[in-house]
Amino acid sequence: MQEWSATALAEVVPEGFRLAPPLSTRDGQWVCEGWVAWRRLEGAEPDLSTASACVAVIEAGRAFHRAVAHLPRPGCIDARTDWWALADRAAWGERTVRGVPEFADALGRLEAGLTPLGRPQVVHGDLTTNVIFAPGSAPAVLDISPYWRPTEYAEGIVLADALCWHDAPADVLELSGVSVGAVARGLVFRMATTTERLASGHDTADVQDEARRYARAATAIGL
Repeated sequence: MQEWSATALAEVVPEGFRLAPPLSTRDGQWVCEGWVAWRRLEGAEPDLSTASACVAVIEAGRAFHRAVAHLPRPGCIDARTDWWALADRAAWGERTVRGVPEFADALGRLEAGLTPLGRPQVVHGDLTTNVIFAPGSAPAVLDISPYWRPTEYAEGIVLADALCWHDAPADVLELSGVSVGAVARGLVFRMATTTERLASGHDTADVQDEARRYARAATAIGL
């Protein structure tokens, strides 16, 4: 995935956002011992407890997605086996996982809102804390996590995170123009990620607290 990020994104023309250019080694390689270097960009994370910050992150994501809409499907996506890749497949019904009982109520409510979201393309599936802002500059999009999904899915994940973990107001849904179905899919993705973590033996999650947050977010979007 690192090599794809370095080579594919090196050709992207940023309009309405900043993108750190990758740095090659002295012998012209993009990846060295599994690592890729990127030029540092100035900026700070926004306060996602405000609707305006959430909208700004989503708008930066939209600009990024317009710029990468021409890219073909990355072959590295199918090879990924990390928690997030497995959770993404589960969220789209491509993988079956044993559910966490505490999530059953929220999951049942969210399934009623899972609607089609459009055609797939390369998207950044972790925009929430990877868009930074600096005075006088366009927002910077960092640490690209590529998925092959509809762009609104990426936006739904941002709002799912903002509602669950940043106490964003419920009217952020209307202000951002993101659909209920996209946020529902984002919430299912985050629940599936915790499920994958638990299945792999990482049992430090506070499942009761997460279940409460997911249920609250489901209520906020009307499900």
